[in-house]
Amino acid sequence: MNIQWYPGHMTKTRRMIAEQLKNVDAVCEILDARIPISSRNPDVDELTAGKPRLVVLNRVDQADPASTRRWADFFRARGYAVLETNAKGGAGTTRFAAAVRELLADKLRSYAEKGMAGRVVRVMILGIPNVGKSTFINQVAGRKTAKTEDRPGVTRSKQWVPIDKGLELLDTPGILWPKFEDQSVGLNLAYTGAVKDDILDVETLGCHLLAYLGETYPDALASTYKLPALPERETEENDVAWGYRLLESAGRKRGFLISGGEVDTERMAKILLDEFRGGKLGRFTLELPEE
Repeated sequence: MNIQWYPGHMTKTRRMIAEQLKNVDAVCEILDARIPISSRNPDVDELTAGKPRLVVLNRVDQADPASTRRWADFFRARGYAVLETNAKGGAGTTRFAAAVRELLADKLRSYAEKGMAGRVVRVMILGIPNVGKSTFINQVAGRKTAKTEDRPGVTRSKQWVPIDKGLELLDTPGILWPKFEDQSVGLNLAYTGAVKDDILDVETLGCHLLAYLGETYPDALASTYKLPALPERETEENDVAWGYRLLESAGRKRGFLISGGEVDTERMAKILLDEFRGGKLGRFTLELPEE
């Protein structure tokens, strides 16, 4: 599977980011804490080279807490400042301004020595579609400044957002990259809704997600769908085949039956994705630093 997804506005956004870097002091990248690598645009490192960086691990309320700690350590070890947030509920967002000023402490000290104390600090906010970037900005600003919707590709143009007298944010459209060479990256982005649902078959997507959760979080999955035990995975059974049997078990338990007593697996797959994206299944992380 080689997923390709690169609307024209994303090419324009990439160019705009490169042009605006000279106008900002630092770059803040919003990541989905459930998929911190899959939700990072690999172009960003090259695009923002030389700028101080803050990584925001968002949606920590939906991610495995132990895995989030490992990811925070991972990024700090690579020289990034790290902030953990749940933008929808507001947790962690009040620490943003202080985290930026700590990141830029040397630069702010230098400004003060030159008689430029109080100079406005400008931070570019980056993030792929649907990682909660606009919600995060609205929380930090304390008012609705950015349009938010639970679908990718809503923000289409840049805008400056004043936070206080000394801090401004540059909101940018979400930017993906031309294609996902690694199948797991494309799947992770599809699970979380970062790419539109019509790019992949919903049942296939549901099968892959259930296979991962069945391997990594079997007890939580069995508890969520009130299954006495998960169907055992047969030797050399691939993800889709085993995931389909898990989908059938969950759908049967929910009573999603059609004529002949068959399970409506398409309906179950849609419910599964809705519940995963809404954090109703539990707190799961889909990739780890060592992977």
